[in-house]
Amino acid sequence: MSKNQSRLDLFIDRMVSQRACLDHAIAQTAGMAGPVFELGLGNGRTYHHLVQHIDGRPVFVFERAVASHPDSTPPEDRVILGDVRETLPAAVDRFGPTTSLIHADLGGHNREKNDIFARLVSPLIEPLLAPGGLMVSSDRMYFERLEEMPLPEGAVEGRCFIYRR
Repeated sequence: MSKNQSRLDLFIDRMVSQRACLDHAIAQTAGMAGPVFELGLGNGRTYHHLVQHIDGRPVFVFERAVASHPDSTPPEDRVILGDVRETLPAAVDRFGPTTSLIHADLGGHNREKNDIFARLVSPLIEPLLAPGGLMVSSDRMYFERLEEMPLPEGAVEGRCFIYRR
């Protein structure tokens, strides 16, 4: 954390970056047919944003337990409940490498723990992404075959990341 940035400033940077990166990824993958995955539902704000802006692609949510705002709660048949260390490998069997867009905001407030978790889930996420598909993450990820992409205008470096297969 910079001495000049309050936690509020950091939060705002993260939210502005998340929206800019999601909007960019939605536009870049608009011609793709594969599903969209939201890893971590939380309150449901980004899920709600995705379903509001994506046409013709189902949005599946991976979450331990649904506790979102009622307006942001996905239908039961679009929720994959459980620990992502188990549900992501099962999703490879179910979907294969067909996902057009994956968004993950899985981390908490501890950067060291977030990094450990990102290293753990990166190899579980990578086989789900279709060729040309994009991964948007609030944390740096560790992929072998995905390329980190430049951020779109309006996104703040280090607050969001985009990867392409």
